[in-house]
Amino acid sequence: MEQARTAEEAAKWMFDRMRDAGVLYQEEAVAHIREHYGERFVFVNENGHASIDKEVKKAFKKLHGGKAAWDRDAFYWGWTSAIKG
Repeated sequence: MEQARTAEEAAKWMFDRMRDAGVLYQEEAVAHIREHYGERFVFVNENGHASIDKEVKKAFKKLHGGKAAWDRDAFYWGWTSAIKG
């Protein structure tokens, strides 16, 4: 039996995707996380939008160290400064 995927693994995918693409749209992240990490890491928020579990977002924030910002109008994360890696 495959070991359960973790919030940290989902956050790492988010970080890697944003690093490669420059932005990460919530719709893409929710779909990928739901399919590859499980339904437990997504939910429908009070505005009726699919969202990502707070543990995943907390781990994602640790990874980007405050260098990414959420655009609440366009529903994506983007870099606030250049990332060297």
